[in-house]
Amino acid sequence: MGTFFFGAVSALWLGILTSISPCPLATNIAAISFIGNRLGSTRRVIWSGFLYTAGRMIAYLALGILTVAGIMSIPGVSNFLQQYMSKLLGPLLIIVGIVLLELIHINISGGSSSGGKIQKAAERGGIWGAGLLGLLFALSFCPISAALFFGSLIPLSVRHKSIFMLPSLYGLGTGLPVMVFAILIALSTQAVGKAFNMLTRIERWARRITGIIFIAVGIYYSLVYIFGVL
Repeated sequence: MGTFFFGAVSALWLGILTSISPCPLATNIAAISFIGNRLGSTRRVIWSGFLYTAGRMIAYLALGILTVAGIMSIPGVSNFLQQYMSKLLGPLLIIVGIVLLELIHINISGGSSSGGKIQKAAERGGIWGAGLLGLLFALSFCPISAALFFGSLIPLSVRHKSIFMLPSLYGLGTGLPVMVFAILIALSTQAVGKAFNMLTRIERWARRITGIIFIAVGIYYSLVYIFGVL
C-alpha cells in the first residue's frame, strides 16, 4: 500500500511538473487566455477550468490504458518487464533526468503550430470547448512532457500494474494549474499575474530538483539491480 501511495504521489507530481514546463505551459497559457477572455460569469470560468482538467485526464487516461494494457496483454513483454523492470527503470530515470536538466535537447515539431487552430475550434464549442482544448492540448507532446509521460509514468504504471489510477492522477496534475488559474481569474485578474510570475520562477527549480532526484534514483537502481554493487 505504501509503495503504491508513493507511486500515486509521483504520478500526480509528474503531471504538475509537466504542466509548468515551458512547452506545455505555453498551451496552458492559451487555455487560460481562452477561459478568461471568452467566458463571462464566474461560474462559467470555474466550470471551464474543471472541464479543461477533465479533458486532459481523459486524454492521458485513454493513452495510458492503450499503452499499459497493450504492454501487459502481451505475455512475453509482460513477463519480460516484470522480470527486468527494476533494471530498465534505472537507465530510464537517468535519461529522463538528463532531459529535465536540459543537458540534451530533443526537437518535436508541430505542437505549437497547431495551437491556434485548436483554440479556434474550441472557441466554437463555448464552455464545452474548454474540455476539447484540454483533450487536444494533452496530446501535443513536447520533449519534456513526452519524457515524463513515456519515460516515467508508463514504466511506473506498468510496475504497479495500474492502468487507470496513475494515468488519471497524471492527467489531473497536468490540469491542476489551469484549474487554479481559472479560480484566480474568477476572483481577481491581478492575482493571476502574481501567481503566474511565481509559477515561472518555481518551474525551473522544481524541474532541476526533480531531474537531479531522477538521476540519483536511476544511478541507485542501476547499481543495485544491474551491477549488484549495493
